[in-house]
Amino acid sequence: MTISPRFLDEIRSRLVLSDIIGQRVRVTRAGREFKACCPFHKEKTPSFTINDDKGFYHCFGCGAHGDVVNFVMQHDNLPFPEAVEQLAARAGLQVPKSAPEDVQKAKRTRDLYALMDAAALWMQENLWSPANRNVLEYVQQRGFGPETMQGFRIGYAPADRQVLRNYLKGEGYSDAQMIEAGLIKKSDRSAEPYAFFRERIMIPVTDRQGRVIAFGGRILPDHMRPPDQGDYKPAKYMNSGETPIFDKGRVLFGESHARHAAAQGAPIIVAEGYFDVIALHQAGFKGAVAPMGTALTESQIALLWKMIPAEIKEPVLCFDGDNAGRKAALRALERFLPLLAAGQSAKIAFLPEGEDPDSLIKTGGAAAFSRILDGAQPLIEYLWQSRMAGRSVDTPEKRAALVASLNADVRQIADREVQKQYDIAIRARVSDFLYKNRMDSRPGGKFKDAPSQKVMPPLRRPSLKAQDLTSRILLAAVVNHPQIFEIVEEELGALYISEPRLERLRRDILSVLAGMDDADSQGLRRVLADGGHGETLDIVLSQSTYLHGRFAAPGEAPDTAQKWRDYYADSLSRHLDQELKAGWQEAFDNGDTTVEDRTKSLLAARRGE
Repeated sequence: MTISPRFLDEIRSRLVLSDIIGQRVRVTRAGREFKACCPFHKEKTPSFTINDDKGFYHCFGCGAHGDVVNFVMQHDNLPFPEAVEQLAARAGLQVPKSAPEDVQKAKRTRDLYALMDAAALWMQENLWSPANRNVLEYVQQRGFGPETMQGFRIGYAPADRQVLRNYLKGEGYSDAQMIEAGLIKKSDRSAEPYAFFRERIMIPVTDRQGRVIAFGGRILPDHMRPPDQGDYKPAKYMNSGETPIFDKGRVLFGESHARHAAAQGAPIIVAEGYFDVIALHQAGFKGAVAPMGTALTESQIALLWKMIPAEIKEPVLCFDGDNAGRKAALRALERFLPLLAAGQSAKIAFLPEGEDPDSLIKTGGAAAFSRILDGAQPLIEYLWQSRMAGRSVDTPEKRAALVASLNADVRQIADREVQKQYDIAIRARVSDFLYKNRMDSRPGGKFKDAPSQKVMPPLRRPSLKAQDLTSRILLAAVVNHPQIFEIVEEELGALYISEPRLERLRRDILSVLAGMDDADSQGLRRVLADGGHGETLDIVLSQSTYLHGRFAAPGEAPDTAQKWRDYYADSLSRHLDQELKAGWQEAFDNGDTTVEDRTKSLLAARRGE
């Protein structure tokens, strides 16, 4: 059975080594790696380590070493074909059938890797040739030192259309191989193919193993090349087309460097282009990568998360501060939303307008870019701000449109738990915004164009402005019995409280309990008190509160959750009754048919019609 190296790479990229091993032996996290008692020899103290980032295991006791295929073969006592079939099924792949053409294809692939490496080496030597000293000086003027140029294998493709072809022919490669690799192209004017990259600074693109699979070529500045002919204007960058070893949607430039840096704790930073990545790497941000000239694909997003060994995986997506950059950020947000999962998200950072990472580092140094990273926004914050930008919410219809837009975004998230947490967070932000909008729309408020009429709260948000006792009871029950949070979380997230101190307490209770496992009342009180809610807690957790709501008091109460929900429903019903009464009165006093229609709708909702 012959399996192509590319297919084996696909299996390794889709599977997490520690997961496969963890199904057979007990593994525990040890920093950025995992450890276990070696399954291949008897031991009591774990000496078997698993490195997901590098994709191998190693036992310091018996010397066992290998990747996911080796492990399954050795542990399950399976031959190579059966181990591959088992892992391919788990990865959702179909094992290609062995055939003579597959064997030939595997050999052709190996030859392409060798060809690309030979081309990269030749281009490197060209850059350092005395004949191209002016090109080398230009690269050095951009701030790249010898170590950086060597690490990224920066080279130069001269203007001669045949020199690369002739060199590779002398190394034993054919025109057909060079065409397949994208190094030369067939000519429409002559029988002789010609070099695809000419008179350009060359940056090799490598796969995760560091093998050259493609090239990017940057044009020389105008003063270093002949004038353009006619209306023809050469592109600033040229990139290899897709080949049997290069799929641009599944590759990140700089990945092989960034994987090693991420294993050492460096943040993963997504920039736009080759020189941005190289400049960031040289400035100490060695987790920098870039997509291949397009928006991030699902495969590239999965690669970003897989590179980060920590439990919380948040690569920083870095965009220009202009309109184009903000549109690109919004597209990235929409691409990420369906893929979010527990611990897997991203942050958004914007550069000053007119700057890119390369230029910012040149003018402000690494410290300037560090400040950009420090100001990166979590996706939830960017989602809220992007949907709020330029939006007017001065009518109920416009506020409803805002909520509908945000709800549509949240529904894109496939992971149910993450979707739930986003829903809670969005509800809290909407509640906070509407509260501030009401306060600011009063006489003397900040928004001069705010409506002068009374702003009615949403149907499912009972206003407790005249009933602070009700909100105190509901909050006290959650603080004293945090185990009910999972049951009442949705109602607590929808609860509207007009009293500012109690509303801030409600939001912080939501935030703290959403991030705590096995929360206890004492611990919750301590965190809230440290957050500045000490005096408010004294009022909420008082005997006057418990006198009117005994279920909220401390102590064993197995039915607290149900009593909480009943009390909440009753307060909602009372609020609707009050709103109906006020609505009929307003309609009668003012003869306002709009208010009358709205009140009729409330009445229908009250009756469940």
